[in-house]
Amino acid sequence: MFGLLKGFGVTVSQIPKKKVTLQYPDVKPNWPDRFRGVHKFNPNLCIVCNQCARICPTSCISLSGSRGEDKKLHIETYDINFEICILCDLCTEVCPTEAIQMTDTFELAEYNRDALYKNMEWLVENGKQHAQRKGLIGEASVHDANDTDEVAGKAGEK
Repeated sequence: MFGLLKGFGVTVSQIPKKKVTLQYPDVKPNWPDRFRGVHKFNPNLCIVCNQCARICPTSCISLSGSRGEDKKLHIETYDINFEICILCDLCTEVCPTEAIQMTDTFELAEYNRDALYKNMEWLVENGKQHAQRKGLIGEASVHDANDTDEVAGKAGEK
């Protein structure tokens, strides 16, 4: 009987406190600034240095590029296998141009494992969605987004 009253006392003491349960997915949580979600990629910034793929502890990143007429390397493919990615953030820390960055997106539920293999177009689109959620899309950002579409389209043509 004493245990029942003790438990009831604990329950009553929690009533005036602030609720911590959110009605997810209707109410999205506020993530800390250092939260690491799924990557976003800007192909215009990538110099195909391959450092992200080399430092990845699970070898989930693969990329390829070719030398253009201006003798600079241009990215052709950039793929991440999220089936084995551990979101360690090493690829973003080593990137000299910040072409690859982490977002607050974490929902990657799929019906099969092959769908977790994401290509450059998906990563670019994820970056656009992240910018829209954060309210970062401005006129300059839209221009950048159009450039990334052109680059992604060229990569898809090859």
